[in-house]
Amino acid sequence: MLWFTGLSGAGKSTVADIVTAEIARRGAPVECLDGDVVRTHLSRGLGFSREDRDINILRIGFVAGLLSRHGVGVVTAAISPYAATRDRVREMTTNFTEIFVDAPLEACIERDVKGLYARALAGDIPHFTGVSDPYEPPEQPELHLRTDQEPPEASARRVLDYLEERGWVPARDD
Repeated sequence: MLWFTGLSGAGKSTVADIVTAEIARRGAPVECLDGDVVRTHLSRGLGFSREDRDINILRIGFVAGLLSRHGVGVVTAAISPYAATRDRVREMTTNFTEIFVDAPLEACIERDVKGLYARALAGDIPHFTGVSDPYEPPEQPELHLRTDQEPPEASARRVLDYLEERGWVPARDD
């Protein structure tokens, strides 16, 4: 299970999508659980209080755990701002690999095509992670990607190399 965590706009979904596509291309069963998509379908009605965020992350972790137990590789891309909640997911799953997708707030603001940061900075969106709500970076992630310093493809390559080294995905055939 790959757990991509980081601020909105850090590149979690972009890198996770590249990794998921490559794992699938290699013939391994894989499913991507994107935080935005899960929130729309599995966690509809939840707000952005700490309790609601925790419930959302634990739901993603539960589904990821079910898939993983049945031999499906799972890639998640969710802000998951609280370390304690990520630790709870780690405890309830196997082969949990925390991947910190790290980009400075300024870079995330520049990448923000939806204008969410501008609205949050103007006070229009309360409880926005990184602006008016905290983000607790992982202290010891298995992988630390600096997406402000390398393109998404290079970050994805680092993740795939990590998986290959452990024998969790077939080696590339190029």
